[in-house]
Amino acid sequence: MDNTVLLTKEGIEKLKEEKEHLVNVERPQVIEEIQLARSQGDLSENADYDAARDKQAHLEARIKEIDSMLLNAKIIDDSDRDVTVIKAGATVTVLDLEDNTEDTYTIVGTFETDPLNGKISNESPLAKAMMDHKVNEIVTVGVAQPYDVKILNIKYHS
Repeated sequence: MDNTVLLTKEGIEKLKEEKEHLVNVERPQVIEEIQLARSQGDLSENADYDAARDKQAHLEARIKEIDSMLLNAKIIDDSDRDVTVIKAGATVTVLDLEDNTEDTYTIVGTFETDPLNGKISNESPLAKAMMDHKVNEIVTVGVAQPYDVKILNIKYHS
């Protein structure tokens, strides 16, 4: 199984910042909550203690997940690629031929997906349909009700 995680440089920085916050802010707060709950006596029926331990488990799991993502990260780098062809990292403007609307999407790795802000996963049907295509090409997006889009613009950020 391939554990590679596609991330932009921005995505890697966000993960590093999140880990820093979890380790230096959240973890000490949870430890303090556990100590406070312990000081209340009997742990067998102490809801505060159980909640703090659950929070600690989730926190530690997220830190491990971030470590794993950073360890297996492959940076989406567009410095040496053909900028006329769509690959992960591209910002693409398309025309939906069904309703004649234009939309712009940036193709990112799965962990950076944020559709509300125009960031779609490289695994999404739209991104998969556009991969390796060029401006002015029409591609069919393979979903339950397939639709066609025309690629209007391809841009890479450095």
